[in-house]
Amino acid sequence: MDRATFACSTAFFRDYSSSSQGAFCLPGGHVDFIEKVESFTYSDFFRDYLIPNHPCIFSAKFTEDWGSRRNWVTWDGKPNFDHLLQKFGEAVVPVANCDVKEYNSNPKEQLPFKEYIKYWKEYIKNDYRSSRGCLYLKDWHLSRAFPEQDVYTTPVYFSSDWLNEYWDAVAVDDYRFVYMGPKGSWTPFHADVFRSYSWSANICGRKKWLLYPAGQEEYLKDHHGNLPFDVTAPSLQDRSVYPRYNQSQPPVEIVQEAGEIVFIPSGWHHQVYNLEDTISINHNWVNGCNVAIMWCFLQDELAAVQREIDEWKDPMDDWHLQCQLIMKSCTGIDYKEFYNFLKVIAENRISVLENGLDDEASAKNTPKAAISTLGMLHAVFDLKRTVKVLTSLSANEDFKKLDLTSLSPPPEALLHHLKAAIDTALL
Repeated sequence: MDRATFACSTAFFRDYSSSSQGAFCLPGGHVDFIEKVESFTYSDFFRDYLIPNHPCIFSAKFTEDWGSRRNWVTWDGKPNFDHLLQKFGEAVVPVANCDVKEYNSNPKEQLPFKEYIKYWKEYIKNDYRSSRGCLYLKDWHLSRAFPEQDVYTTPVYFSSDWLNEYWDAVAVDDYRFVYMGPKGSWTPFHADVFRSYSWSANICGRKKWLLYPAGQEEYLKDHHGNLPFDVTAPSLQDRSVYPRYNQSQPPVEIVQEAGEIVFIPSGWHHQVYNLEDTISINHNWVNGCNVAIMWCFLQDELAAVQREIDEWKDPMDDWHLQCQLIMKSCTGIDYKEFYNFLKVIAENRISVLENGLDDEASAKNTPKAAISTLGMLHAVFDLKRTVKVLTSLSANEDFKKLDLTSLSPPPEALLHHLKAAIDTALL
C-alpha cells in the first residue's frame, strides 16, 4: 500500500459509517473490466473497488499461468475429465441437487468424485437431462485436501484475506472452494458468509451473475421478511406477497467468460447460473475494508436469535450464552471467537511491525510474509480498522455479559497494545 492509498483509506473510513459502505449504486449498472495485468496495481484495486465496495471483472490474462487453466481444460475449452479423475478420483465431494428446494436451499449429499464425473458425462450425453436431477459440485475444499497440487495462485489483489488467515491458524476450516457443474446448474439468491467479499475465477465455461447492491435485498423480501429462493421467479411480481419489489433496482448482470475473475463486493446478494459446463475457484474473504460490515452482520444475527427465543429469557439462567451457541451453529462464529479472530489478525501485524521478517520467513508462503509484501502502511491500516471494531465489540452489552476471563490477552490489554503499535509505526 502506498502513502496516497493509505491517506485515501484513512479519509474514507473517517467520513463514512460501516452501514453506509456498500450502499452506493453503480451508474447504469456498469462493471469495470480490468484488461492488463502489468498496468493494474494492488493500490488501484484497493482504492477503486475495495474501499467503495464496487464489483469488477479481471480478464483471463490474470489466470493464464494457473496450473488448473493448463491441465483441467481440454484443447476445446471443456472440462478435462480424464485429468481430473486421475488426480482426484478417490476424493469424496459435496454435491447439491439444483432441482430440489429444501429450507430455501438445495439439499447436498457426499459422493465419490469419480461417481460425480460419471454422472456428469452421462448428463451431457443425455442432452443435459437425468432422473437424478441437475447435480452441482459445490463448496469443495480442494486446496485443503490436496495442498500439493498446482491449481492456482491467489492474485495479490485478494491477498489481504483475514478469514483464511485466521482459520488456517486455528486449523479448523477454510473459505477456499472449487465448484464444478454442468450447463444449467445454478446457485440460488444469497449473500456470502459473514457478508464477506468473494472472488470467483472460471477455469472453464461461462457464468451469468445477477448482482444486487447492498441494501437492495430489503426490497426483495416477502411480507414475512424472507428473501426469495429464486430472484427471477414470477411470484415476485405479486405485490400481496412481495410488497416492495417494485421499488428494487434491476440487478447488475455479468456474463463471465473462461479465465475471467469476478470480484463480488461485501454484502451484495447474487444469483449465479452456469451457462456451459463450468469449473470455478472461489474464495470468501474479509479484510480491513469490510470487517466492520462483518461485525454489523454478527450483531444482526445475534439480535435475530434473541428475538426468536425471547420468551425463554427469564426462566433460562444462561440465556445469553445459549443465544451465542445458537448463533454459532447458524453462522459459524460467536462473539468470543470473533474476538479471537481480531486478536490473531492484530498480533500477526504487530509481529511484522515490531520484529520484521527474517530471510527464511520471507521466502515462505505464510500470512506474515503476505503482510510484509503488502507493506508497513497496510499493516497499520489493518490495525487501525481492528482498533475500530474491537472498541465497538468491547463496549457491546451482549459481549460484556459473557465470561471473558478465558480471553487472553483481555480486550483492554489488546487494545492498548494495538494503539501503541500504531503510534510507534507512524513515528
